[in-house]
Amino acid sequence: MTRLSLRLRVFLFFAALALGGSALIGAALWLGLARAQASTPENGFAFAGIVAVLGLLALCAGIWLLFDENVARPIERIAAEMRARAHAGVDRRVDTHAARYLGDLAPAAEAVSAQLGASTLATAQRVAVETERLAAETARLTALLTEIPVAMMMVGPGGQIVLYDGQAAEVLAQIHVPRLNAPLSDYFDPEAVAQAVRRMHRSGREVALVLASVDGRQSYAARMRPLDGGGYLLTVDGAEAQIAPEAERPLVYDFDLLTAPAPAALEDTPLSRLVHVVFDTETTGLLPHKDEVVQIAAVRVVNGRIVPGEVLDLLVDPGMPIPPAATRVHRVTDAMVRGRPDIAEAGRRFHGFARGAVIVAHNAPFDMAFLRRHQARMGVVWDNPILDTVLLSAVLFGAGQPHTLDALCDRLGVTLPPALRHTALGDARATAEVLVRMLPMLEARGITTFGQVLEETRRHGRILADQN
Repeated sequence: MTRLSLRLRVFLFFAALALGGSALIGAALWLGLARAQASTPENGFAFAGIVAVLGLLALCAGIWLLFDENVARPIERIAAEMRARAHAGVDRRVDTHAARYLGDLAPAAEAVSAQLGASTLATAQRVAVETERLAAETARLTALLTEIPVAMMMVGPGGQIVLYDGQAAEVLAQIHVPRLNAPLSDYFDPEAVAQAVRRMHRSGREVALVLASVDGRQSYAARMRPLDGGGYLLTVDGAEAQIAPEAERPLVYDFDLLTAPAPAALEDTPLSRLVHVVFDTETTGLLPHKDEVVQIAAVRVVNGRIVPGEVLDLLVDPGMPIPPAATRVHRVTDAMVRGRPDIAEAGRRFHGFARGAVIVAHNAPFDMAFLRRHQARMGVVWDNPILDTVLLSAVLFGAGQPHTLDALCDRLGVTLPPALRHTALGDARATAEVLVRMLPMLEARGITTFGQVLEETRRHGRILADQN
């Protein structure tokens, strides 16, 4: 069969349908005639009609199953693999064996992909040289800023954090986890900041101010300097005294945030402009109505890239013994969670980390059920928009494919070390890597806004219902 042309194989499908249908109708008429001779003509005709209809339905179902298994699904798989290679940078061969009955389609797709890969590799080598040079310059700049005894932040025209250095990260971390694109008012008294901004705009010069944290526990002497094109540079004096000498001090920035357009309605916002917080939980069991969370971890994705250093990783005291079967999966023990925050405190921290962002998870209804059950204790409302990578996988690769996290990582070339599998941070990081690869694939298919993604994922809601 593999040597036959695709057109001949498609012809055989229809030939089997025609011949099989003719044979079924002939057999039904013969049986109907026998029935009519034994009873009445009416009974014979009715019996023949019933046998013919049921037989044709069975024949069509069988032919459809063969067509679906050997034509439709392989074509869908080849298309998804080519999308992954073209738009997500996945370097893997097209599965020609799965499409062995599609004639020359799979080898042709593999040839196109190989040629694309060769061209991409040549371009990537040139880009890598320039990237290495820029990385070296960034490292030198970071080292220079580390020696300056001030914390520095760049704030965009809309009041969002566009850049922060290592010292600033330490200052922000005393209030909450540092977050790129987060409003400065999430960390410091918004009224004091607003007054300083007004004074700076009136004078056009640098102004001094006292930054009080939103919780009122810290205050810092600071200076605010206007920037060309809007926004300002904020420096906190004497920050070096509060930073551990061995602490990492990266420079985190995204200058695209300076020129980002004003936020549109969520449904009309491009996927690449959304801030995503990708999270995962580990629990004492699989029943959200009675089991408890033992670990929450999350990473942030801004402008389609994972932001280094912006990580939340919390062990949670579940208030109950962790079953040995659960510990064997996620390796979290009773001793590890003893004295850790309970779900109310951990949930509040995660809620602050995810403020203003789209929450993303793999099988999100499961993880969100634990959080929503305790939201009254947390004193928060979980009203963030939510995306589920299971449903995004169904949109991109078809409902008939496996949609486990392991299958997605394999399909998209994401390496998930076995030691990190079934840890909250490891799975959150892997899900974020998967999301970053799927976003350009969605956009390439014309699914560019959050509203369009929701519309597409709703068609596959049954997948999550079956999983849960």
